[in-house]
Amino acid sequence: MRNKRVLFKVFIAAITATVFFACRHSLDDVIGGGSGNGGGTTPPAVTNCSPDSVYFVNEIMPLISSNCTMSGCHDNVTHADGVNLTTYAKIMQYVVAGNATNSKLYKVIIKTNGDRMPPPPMPAFTTEQKAKIQKWINQGAKNNSCTGSCDTAIFTYSGAVKNIMGNKCVGCHNPSNLGGNIDLSTYNAVKVSALNGKLYGSIAHQPGYSAMPKNATKLSDCEIRQVQKWIDAGSLNN
Repeated sequence: MRNKRVLFKVFIAAITATVFFACRHSLDDVIGGGSGNGGGTTPPAVTNCSPDSVYFVNEIMPLISSNCTMSGCHDNVTHADGVNLTTYAKIMQYVVAGNATNSKLYKVIIKTNGDRMPPPPMPAFTTEQKAKIQKWINQGAKNNSCTGSCDTAIFTYSGAVKNIMGNKCVGCHNPSNLGGNIDLSTYNAVKVSALNGKLYGSIAHQPGYSAMPKNATKLSDCEIRQVQKWIDAGSLNN
């Protein structure tokens, strides 16, 4: 009888370990896949970005990651209200391709009361960001991507850095949600992180810095170079 109990305990321990590592592997696949579209398979990228198209990997997923999938919201761990928005497939559960008006994702971001997402006091999506999500949905909500939209010759704050911060960082780093006690919502706030080295160290994933954006794809080499050149030029409000 004793031997049976011992064997049973060993069996349970083995099953527990198997389930633990299986779950951990699947979670790592989602969070750490580095694919650029929230952990799913990266779709083939077109060589040149059309100015008339909105690209999910380049533009939509970063907005969702920054504003909706932070800890405590619609991430893999919390999935507040049962909603997980960490991958294209999961996002598409709340999207009617070709019809933004009837898409839950779009309807909640354009609300003007306390029901809007992100919820107050978090900053709302900007008019430009709402229009981008609307256009992406109306264009078929494709899992698309492109290369060639970034130009390292452009590295002013208004021409490059502000847009990068607004679309990929501010959702987690604003006065209402100071991730790491860092604010990136204004020029003066961004300049502080630029001068102390945290901004470049984090986005370049340098040793000793917390890799950013957290749980999202790394900024492109071109975007990192734009920020670096802006910092090297004096971090001007230009």
